[in-house]
Amino acid sequence: MGRKKKDGPNDLSEEQLARLFGQLGASEPESWAASQINEGIPQLARFLFLRQAWRGVVDENNPSWIEAAIQEADHHPDRPYAAVGHALKKLKALGAHDSDLVDLVRGMQAELLFSLCYLLGDPGDLEEEVAAISWALVQLDASGNIIGSIDALHESVLKTDPTGREMRPRG
Repeated sequence: MGRKKKDGPNDLSEEQLARLFGQLGASEPESWAASQINEGIPQLARFLFLRQAWRGVVDENNPSWIEAAIQEADHHPDRPYAAVGHALKKLKALGAHDSDLVDLVRGMQAELLFSLCYLLGDPGDLEEEVAAISWALVQLDASGNIIGSIDALHESVLKTDPTGREMRPRG
């Protein structure tokens, strides 16, 4: 059952929308808001999707997942994803630093996020029999009706990197 909403982001002025973007953590909130208002691009939906997706990418300041993965693999060596813990344990035994492991995994996860976002706009080279198949990320209203598609999502992946560095190396 969906939540009832009185007013939505489409009912906000550019100034109110910019303030909302800022509250939600967007860099350059005025630019996001102006684009939504002036160009009709659903930037709030785009930003929120990417913000949520980035939350699935490891945090560069929290390497606790490394030890957790190793312990999980030690306790359950044949479970799905246990190979991650086994590999991490070997790399740590060889002297790998947590920050290097985080940077490696974070970079690969961000590349996957970019690839999936690109895939939403371009299904790639499909077989002739299914070449007409495509997919999209769409924004829905409170009743579940499609408002519109969120296109070219990959173009905003790096812009929404929570570090603000667009996946560039740490300083």
